[in-house]
Amino acid sequence: MQYLARREHSRAELQRKLQPHVQEGEDLAAVLDELEKRNWLSDARAATQLVDAKRSRFGSQRIAHELRQRGIGDDLIAEALPELKASELETAREVWQRKFGKAPQESKEKARQMRFLQSRGFSADVILKVLKSAGTDLADEDS
Repeated sequence: MQYLARREHSRAELQRKLQPHVQEGEDLAAVLDELEKRNWLSDARAATQLVDAKRSRFGSQRIAHELRQRGIGDDLIAEALPELKASELETAREVWQRKFGKAPQESKEKARQMRFLQSRGFSADVILKVLKSAGTDLADEDS
């Protein structure tokens, strides 16, 4: 109950955490089933909470990876992805703006900015759009 009081957990995640504490004769699956039946444990809520917490800092690829690591099912991940992808370009621009704020002047700097955004889970096409618009914005300011 202490784990669930802190934050939402997926069934697989809670099972991994509790497994070392299970003693012979105890049925962990039955306990998890009871928690789900009482609606105290929900993979859907765990997925929603993670997406909401990470969406302003990370891209859809990174969030999907973290959901898989926490044992969230592919169907719940598939439900979350379209909504994430719809706002991914704007999120990438905001992340880029907070970190860099100005267009790269040389290829080495451009590669560094691209690696940073890629490490945050943004796709290559989104990264290129962000850097292209940053270059365009800079050209507009100089005029």
